[in-house]
Amino acid sequence: MQAKIITYIEHGEEKMLDEIVKKVEAQIQGRFQFEESIEYENSKKVLEVFKKHNVSEAHLQGTTGYGYGDLGRDTIEEMFADIFKAEDALVRSQFISGTHTISCALFGILRPGDTVLSINGKPYDTLDETLGIRENPSSLKSFGVKYEQIELLNNQFDIEKIVNRVAQNNIKLIMIQRSRGYSYRNAFHISEIEEVIKNIRSVNRDVIIFVDNCYGEFTEIKEPIEVGADVAVGSLIKNIGGAIAQTGGYVVGRKDLIALISDRYSAPGLGKEGGASFEHNRRIMQGLFMAPHIVCEAKKIGIFTSKLLEEYGFETEPKFDAIRSDIVQMIKFKDENKLIKFCQGIQRFSPIDSHVVPMPWDMPGYDSQIIMAAGAFTSGSSIELSCDGPLREPYVAYLQGGITYSYGKMAVIEALKNIL
Repeated sequence: MQAKIITYIEHGEEKMLDEIVKKVEAQIQGRFQFEESIEYENSKKVLEVFKKHNVSEAHLQGTTGYGYGDLGRDTIEEMFADIFKAEDALVRSQFISGTHTISCALFGILRPGDTVLSINGKPYDTLDETLGIRENPSSLKSFGVKYEQIELLNNQFDIEKIVNRVAQNNIKLIMIQRSRGYSYRNAFHISEIEEVIKNIRSVNRDVIIFVDNCYGEFTEIKEPIEVGADVAVGSLIKNIGGAIAQTGGYVVGRKDLIALISDRYSAPGLGKEGGASFEHNRRIMQGLFMAPHIVCEAKKIGIFTSKLLEEYGFETEPKFDAIRSDIVQMIKFKDENKLIKFCQGIQRFSPIDSHVVPMPWDMPGYDSQIIMAAGAFTSGSSIELSCDGPLREPYVAYLQGGITYSYGKMAVIEALKNIL
């Protein structure tokens, strides 16, 4: 079938492709309805928080200079705490990325002699130098913080090994990366995070449980703090910024830990009190309001991509009918050229820089060359449609985001044509 499809496309006939797209869309309608039910519940949650805090025009205005008495910024943090069922929150446009936010949080909590344990193997590549996996004179390792990791067992938490290690009571902080990063596994469902936390708490009630929540917000009805995590961290130019926030990150969790992180964010004694918001309050609030819908659209694009590429013989994860706990869709090409061409096809159908041809390059923070298609209104915004991957076996594309299903569908179809 694949050879026949390729022949049709080479001769300019796309009728068969159109028929396959229609068949795929008919098969995925049930999944779309399921995702829309999650969107509805999360939208109710967000709207209730806006109403609870009596958000008005005054909250949308920003501050300059020191940023003291910023009504909008302080209310945003109260809203985030409510949405995540946390004691406190730090939500700031001064965070430049998820990596920056995570790094600030870890440096705020940890002290020389502490040990960090990652229980899903190695975290995302950009944290290598923060943790000291790759040498850097500014790493946590250089300040005397130790790092350990426990590998996954069949892409699941190795609960027996985790419990045995944590029972020794010399671990200060446990890291869980909810999304997949550049590893070929599915995101952890909230139920899986809840289970591993219960097992950890059965032997150690004091260890701090820290969740990298990037790409996961609003994909399910519950969030990590609700199932026992002490801290959750994310980026505003991913899910929860709703493709409107232009920069920033958030930390939610225990009040005492947010205080430590706030002192690292600013300076000891200053904490959360300062930090000008400029014009960002309006965008952060509007993005938060839109986020449940935008996340749903991104998941629909992932579902369509998974089923369509599967029809053409490519291995995809998650499968189209799987429960999703992040917005990332993986396609295994097993071929460097196909990975590059697929990303280039996505770029050609992006609203910004559609004329640009992305090429692999040595991106800071990664140990492999990266090919990245990202024609977004906000530079680096992962909630807008993007596609990237490291040039290493098995040559996997990581497609994420998409503001609307229609635009995402167009781009994926054209990217498929580009490799056929």
